[in-house]
Amino acid sequence: MAKRVMVAYALWAVGGPLGLHHLYLGRDSHALLWMLTLGGFGFGWAREFFRIPAYVGEANRETEGVNMRSRTNIPPPVSPVRFAGQVCVGIYFGTVALIGLYSLHFFYLIVLPLSVGAGVHLVSSVGQQTSNLHKTLTACLVTSPIFYGSTLSPLPISLAASVTAAQHRRFKPSKSPGSKQELGPRLYRLGLAWLAFSAPLGYCIFHNTTATLYYLSDCVAALLDIFWFLPWLRGTLEYFLLIPYRILCALTGGGYTEEAWRKVLDILLKEYTEREKDALQVLSLNTEASIEEITRSYRELAKTWHPDHNPSEEAEKMFITIHEAYEVLLQHHKPNRFK
Repeated sequence: MAKRVMVAYALWAVGGPLGLHHLYLGRDSHALLWMLTLGGFGFGWAREFFRIPAYVGEANRETEGVNMRSRTNIPPPVSPVRFAGQVCVGIYFGTVALIGLYSLHFFYLIVLPLSVGAGVHLVSSVGQQTSNLHKTLTACLVTSPIFYGSTLSPLPISLAASVTAAQHRRFKPSKSPGSKQELGPRLYRLGLAWLAFSAPLGYCIFHNTTATLYYLSDCVAALLDIFWFLPWLRGTLEYFLLIPYRILCALTGGGYTEEAWRKVLDILLKEYTEREKDALQVLSLNTEASIEEITRSYRELAKTWHPDHNPSEEAEKMFITIHEAYEVLLQHHKPNRFK
C-alpha cells in the first residue's frame, strides 16, 4: 500500500518528536532515534518539514521493489548533517551512561565506549545507509582508555567512532519486492530498545537524585570552563543551556512558582548520597550536622589520628579516610553549586 504525504505530515505534526511518521514509513531506526532524542533534540524534527516528501517517495520505491541505489561498491556520499548527528548522539548516549551506569565495573573500558558506539551506529543506520558496527565499536574501545576517568570522555570517543563510521559507510541491502514486516514485532523491538535506554537513567534519577544533579552540574561547568578565554562564547553557551529552565519559568509564570522550584532543589540537595552517609559515619555525625560541626569533628579526629601524634599502624590509613570524608561533606555543602 502506497504511503501518502499528507498522512506523513499529519503524523509529523502530532507525534513527530516521537517518530510516528518514521514508524508509518517503515524507517524504524529513524523512529527509535527520534524516540530517544525527542526528534533529534527538536532540530531534526523541524528540519524534516522539508524532507518528508523525499522520505515518502523513498518508502514507496522500497515497497514496489524499485531500487535507485547503485549496486557497485561506491559508498553513499558523505553527509555533514549525518556526521554531526553521529557526534551529538554519541555524546548524548555516553552522558546517559555516565549518569545511569557509572557504578558498573570496567565502566570506562567497556560500558562507556559501547554506549557511545551504539549511539553513533544508530545515526549511521538511519535511512538507506548503514555502517560497520564492529569497526565502530572497536574505535570506541581503543579510544576510551586514552581518556580514562575524564568527565568529557564521551566527546573524543564519539568523534573517533563517527570518523570510523563515515569511513565504512555503505548502502543497506535492498528489500525483496512485496516484503513487509508486521507492526507488532516492530513495536516490540522498538519498545525493548527504548526500555534498555531509559531504565538505567530512570533508576538513577529516582533513586540517586542528588548525585545526578551533581554530575549534570559538573558536566555543564566542565563544558563552560573550556571556553574561559572567550567570555562572550561562554556566555552564549550558558544562555542556551539555561533555555529549558527559562521556558519552564515562562510556562509556569515565574515568580512564586520559580521560588517553589528553588525550594524543591534545596530540599533535594540536602539529601545525602550513600557515599556522604558513609562519610558522616566516619566523622561520627548525623544527617543534621552543620558545616561548623563537620569541621569541628574533622579537626578533632585529624588531631587524634595524625601519624605525627599517633604511632599506631592504622593511624595513617585512618587519617586519610577522615580527610576524604571531610572533602566529600564539604562538596555536599558547597554553596551556590547550581547557581
